[in-house]
Amino acid sequence: MKFELIEKKLSDIDADIEIVFVVDKNFDHKWVKDKDELDILNFKGESEEIAFLPHQKRVYVGVKNLDHDEIRIAAAKAIKTIKNKKYKSAKAGVYIQNCPVTNIKAFVEGAIFGEYEFDKFKSKKEKSKLEIIYIAKEDYSDKNFTTKNAKKSINEAIIVAEATNFVKDLVNTPPNEITPKALAKIAKDMAKEEDIECKILDEKDLEKENMGAFLAVAKASSNPPRLIHLSYKPKNPKAKIAIVGKGLTYDSGGLSLKPSDYMVTMKSDKSGACAVLGIIKAAKKLDIPVEIHAIAGAAENMIGGNAYKPDDILKAKNGKTIEVRNTDAEGRLVLADCLCYAQEKIKPDYILDLATLTGACVVALGEYTTGVMGHNDELKKSMLEAAKSSGELAGELPFNRYLPKLLESKIADICNISSSRYGGAITAALFLSEFIEEKNKDKWLHLDIAGPAYVEKEWGYNSFGAGGAGVRMVVKWLQKEFVFNKKHP
Repeated sequence: MKFELIEKKLSDIDADIEIVFVVDKNFDHKWVKDKDELDILNFKGESEEIAFLPHQKRVYVGVKNLDHDEIRIAAAKAIKTIKNKKYKSAKAGVYIQNCPVTNIKAFVEGAIFGEYEFDKFKSKKEKSKLEIIYIAKEDYSDKNFTTKNAKKSINEAIIVAEATNFVKDLVNTPPNEITPKALAKIAKDMAKEEDIECKILDEKDLEKENMGAFLAVAKASSNPPRLIHLSYKPKNPKAKIAIVGKGLTYDSGGLSLKPSDYMVTMKSDKSGACAVLGIIKAAKKLDIPVEIHAIAGAAENMIGGNAYKPDDILKAKNGKTIEVRNTDAEGRLVLADCLCYAQEKIKPDYILDLATLTGACVVALGEYTTGVMGHNDELKKSMLEAAKSSGELAGELPFNRYLPKLLESKIADICNISSSRYGGAITAALFLSEFIEEKNKDKWLHLDIAGPAYVEKEWGYNSFGAGGAGVRMVVKWLQKEFVFNKKHP
């Protein structure tokens, strides 16, 4: 599906169907042409309400207001309604409340998300018939609403949305298709396509790097682990950033076996690793002036005679010993070694990690919201603001002085689970904090994407399954901090 900005009035553009947003029950807008039919249908213009009028070649979508995320949702709803009909072209106008250029970006993102379907394994595929959407650039007085800025915004929206959908495809793909080696090959192929550096560490390399926690998680699987290290190095970078992702291509829970119902959807435990691939892909295409290192720890947590066990003592890359009390708290073990690797090899100005780390985060914030944690209040605030601008939902979960004590071990440096059932998302983040060097504490943020990474129902502009969580948020953070005249190290 393509997008074309046309410097004409909406009424002067020829297309198979027209998309119209009805704002806050305001039926007086010049683009609302079918008031009598809408009245007969009892269409009230409420948020996400649809009125499809094929005889008039229009689809109306209700929106609460013209905030960017409302536009994304409305665009997605419209495309979902018409994509399998016999329309090859559609047209829409630009709504000028807030920032029209940003509203165009939101519209394009929503349309791309609305078209998305994961049908790789379906025998019968029904592809969208839509080939192009025309966006009318009527004569508005906003000085920033230039054709150049609008086209740039469309291009950015396509890059970010396609990177997000790339991540959705990876997360939705089952574990018999994506093993650690397969994910490493995908990363290698992507790196070649995008002209970025790629380094893959196999199990022998991990042994040389003394990554005992990572290796312990992986050792019962017949599919060996891989550490993926992608590097995007623009000229004269404004900062150096390590983005680390949890890549459990499947998690059975290990010997602390999950109940069977909880094993379904565990293909999504690689969402953090997939997200870092999408982030670096988008950053390269957007020419963000930051050196980015995407590091993904890919492994399977399985059972077998050589599986790591509750009561084992593991040694991480930084020399810290870990008492294992639950083998289903494995993602933090993989991340611990990957975070140590990132700090040692890269010496970054910032460290971000993304992981489907805890069900406790979903309990705390719900299915749709990412948990943001760290020691630096200003850094957390900047990520929360970026999330809001991007359309992703995020909330802070605060550290305190008492929770680290729950990770104390009598026989090792630290325990891999808390001694309390409460505050599990925070104590998991505090476990990771033990593997962040003191000088880097204020440079680190942990993003627990367990909720929005994979949801078994449609929500907003998201389809069933993977949501591509973290991509838009982190890309927007990179832009806000290093492109839009923000301070940097």
